[in-house]
Amino acid sequence: MSLNTIHKKRRAITALICSGLVALTVLANPNNYQNKIQPESVSAGASEAANEVKNSDTAENSDTAENSDTAENTPLASEVLAKLEVKGRAPKTGYKRTEFYNGWPDIDGCNLRQRILKRDFGETAATDEKCNVIAGKFYEPYTGEVMEFHTRKEISKGVQIDHVVALSDAWQKGAQYKTSEVRYQIATDPLNLIAVQAAANQQKSDGDAATWLPHNKSFRCQYVARQISVKFKYGLWVTEAEKNAMSQILTGCPEQRTY
Repeated sequence: MSLNTIHKKRRAITALICSGLVALTVLANPNNYQNKIQPESVSAGASEAANEVKNSDTAENSDTAENSDTAENTPLASEVLAKLEVKGRAPKTGYKRTEFYNGWPDIDGCNLRQRILKRDFGETAATDEKCNVIAGKFYEPYTGEVMEFHTRKEISKGVQIDHVVALSDAWQKGAQYKTSEVRYQIATDPLNLIAVQAAANQQKSDGDAATWLPHNKSFRCQYVARQISVKFKYGLWVTEAEKNAMSQILTGCPEQRTY
């Protein structure tokens, strides 16, 4: 082997060692390394321009970014379910709806029931000057039927606003030990409210996932995920039977995320 060839091999080995050391440094502290390789001569104007572009992109794509963040950052329902405390029911003694709230509150002159109706009826919702939904149609989640209404009286009779986690259930699973402010939030949080067929809501009563699930099987994953979201948000527990029922539903939709 010639002397020139030996020198070339030594230089190649040295280069490989140096590259390896640099790679280890980056993996150990990528932020510091990134800072070190930034040119010090970057002007303030260039930085501001970069920020403007970033802000512009954020503004123009806010909806897309929000949806993407929701999809990527919202935890799986099964993961959150695993974090809920499992206990037996506490006594129902002392339960009254007024322990949570005294009817639907007005928010900026619009009754909360009407706000939920408008949200769930979507673009079909027709309202009067007092913010009351007087007509519209929506996909009823518990039955899977499309319900259409032409008068406010029809809506009042046919549609109820359900607490996804029933207030009685919440009371027996931790809410009675919460402050009145927290109980009020549980009762009025839009996350825990959904417009449904009156008959289906009456059938549900104060059942949990172990005793009642929507007849519409295609909505069960969302329904269970929403209950999990509410219970996690307000520190409510689940019973063993309830957790098992939720787990069984989620096995059919392992990618279902919380809300």
